[in-house]
Order: sequence, then structure tokens, then C-alpha cells
Amino acid sequence: MTEKHGSGGALEGIRVVEMGQLIAGPFCGQLLGDMGAEIVKLEPPETGDPMRHWGQGDTPSWWRVIARNKYSVAVDLRSQEGQSLARELIAKADILIENFRPGTLEKWNLDPAELRKTNPGLIVVRVSGYGQTGPYSSRAGFGGIGEAMGGWRGIVGYPDLPPARMGVSIGDTLAATYGCMGALAALHHRSKTGEGQIVDSALYEAVLQVMESTVSDYSASGTKRRRTGSTLPAIAPSNVYPCRDGEYLIGANQDGVFARLAEAMGQPEFARDSRYATHLARGARQEELDALISEWTATMTIAELEAKMIAAGVPAGRIFDAEDMLADPHFAAREALVTVADEELGEIRMQGVFPKLSATPSSVRRPAPLTVGQDGTDVLKRWLGREGSDA
Repeated sequence: MTEKHGSGGALEGIRVVEMGQLIAGPFCGQLLGDMGAEIVKLEPPETGDPMRHWGQGDTPSWWRVIARNKYSVAVDLRSQEGQSLARELIAKADILIENFRPGTLEKWNLDPAELRKTNPGLIVVRVSGYGQTGPYSSRAGFGGIGEAMGGWRGIVGYPDLPPARMGVSIGDTLAATYGCMGALAALHHRSKTGEGQIVDSALYEAVLQVMESTVSDYSASGTKRRRTGSTLPAIAPSNVYPCRDGEYLIGANQDGVFARLAEAMGQPEFARDSRYATHLARGARQEELDALISEWTATMTIAELEAKMIAAGVPAGRIFDAEDMLADPHFAAREALVTVADEELGEIRMQGVFPKLSATPSSVRRPAPLTVGQDGTDVLKRWLGREGSDA
């Protein structure tokens, strides 16, 4: 991989200072970096971002994903010298990202209001558990807490078991994604006015935004959504069904699609049967219908069932894991996975850049910085025009 400062991406020329740690702030930086922005990550000199050590397996590699396209500068934000250097860099930046507890920047003499006096076009993305205002704003808040308060955790799992987690840090990444969206909107506003602004992205609100009609249903009729395992109430058929060699997901709840599924099952009359002919009727007999489909799918292998679903035009799919993704031709054709050279791990595979832009494609231009502060001299020279090291 050949590194280049000019990316050709949609955000080429945009400079970002990232102060965040762990997931939410750094994921926001990853998204902006993939789109071409230059990301300078400020890390504590001794320890760096804890994400350097996160992941699973003998060689955790999450850092390689979340820190790609970034430059590491070691800065002790608790010291006057570090705060001074941070202010100098922020004065040259378009966007500042942080995900500390509200009030932390102010305590470090980095109040966004003061920073914007020096740099009026500065956009500050602030990601936190509960937002910058309100009675809970000063509380510590991780992604799981946001998922619980936003309603996600309460509906994931089975009704006879405690709430389950998603399996990935969805609260953090949602809040980061909304922070990125806010930054892009703020850049558009700045292009017209020259003025920056604050983007306040709360973990619980990011989760709340994707909770569909849970609040509205309760407001309108007193209905509370409950944990229902692998199904959605009254949406049928839409479930994971057993095959001889595993499980397979079928989503055929729309009337026309259900008719095609019934034909593939050799039971075309199901589409005309008053018990199953409409969305409401199928929803009322969800368990009964799932049992009929499961009895049919259990007679086939996944490959046999998939061939039938493709031929019938029924939305359906295998349950993929990482090994399946690496072997799949569609992933390869769309470059959904990319290869990044790594000095320690060799070539490493990871998710590509999304969404795909036709005129200004995003890219992975450089691997994650292996050591804390490795890019300090380079960044200080290019951004500040001076020789020196980190602070």
C-alpha cells in the first residue's frame, strides 16, 4: 500500500483532530478518514488508546481497523504543554472529535467555545453517554448503558431469559455514525456561512433513533415491545429455519413473496388459504406457519434450500461468519473486504469502506500506527511548520 496525503476521497483536504478513546470517538474518526479526511489522533504518551489491545484471538486486530488512515501524535492532555500543543493543532483543524465525559475538555482548558474563538470554522463532534446537557449528562456512560436506556437491550433475546446484547458494540458505533453524519451536515453549513458548530451525539439517543415505533406504539395504544427471540411479533414468515446441516434465514412476509415461497414448497394453495393469505392472517398464526416451514426446510441441506429460494425469488440467506465472508464471491466482487499490509501481522483482511461513492471513492490509504506518537514529527512539520516532537 502506497501512502499519500492527498486521498482523492470526498473529504480530501479536511483535517481532523481525534481525541477520543475506545470505540465511539475513534469509529467516528475511522468513518471520516475512510472518506479522505486526514485524521491526527492524539494519544496518551505512556499507554496510547486502550483499543490497541482490544479484540479476540492471540493477536487482537481491532486497532488495525479502527485506527486505519490515522496519524498518531503523543500528547498528554493533562499537562499544560500537551494542552498548548492540542490547541495549536486544533487551530489548524476543520473537525475535532472527542468522546470524554462532558466537562472534561473544559477541565483541560480546551473548552470548544474558546477553541472556536481562535478557529471560528471549527466543528466539534462530542460523543457521550447522555449528551452534553440534561440531568444525566455528567454520568459515565458506555455503549451498553446507552443500549439499555435507548431501549435496545430490553427487546433483544428470549422472553424467559435476561436481556441479551447484540454481540458487537452497536451503541458506540451508532453514536459515532450519527456524530459523523452531524459533522458532514456541519461542513455543508460551514461552506455557506463560514461558521462551525457543536455536534452533540448521545449514545442513548443514537440507539433510540433506530428503535422504530416502540415509543409511538406505546404512546398510541399502550403496547410495549417485548423480547421475542428470533422473530418479530406478527411478521411472518421471517425467521431462521433448520436445515440438515445448519440454519437458513427466510424473509417472506410480503404477500407476493409469500406466494412464491408457497409455490417453492409445493403448497401453492397456502397463498390462497384464508389462514395465510394476508399479512395480518400470517402474523396471527406465526408459530403455526413457522412450524410448517421448518418441517419442509429440515428435509434439505442449506445449499439445496438456497437454490430453491434463489430460483423462486424469495429473500433468503445463509448465516455468515468471518470464514464464510472471506470465501464468498460477492464479498470479493464488491471489495467488501480489503487487504491491508501490517508490519507485525503481515497482510490482514478487514471490512472495506462504505458507502461506495462513484466520483470520490473512499479508501484505506495507510495502516494503523503501530506505536504511540510515531507520526508526531511529520504532523508537527506539515500542520504547524515546525520541527519537534510530541508533548
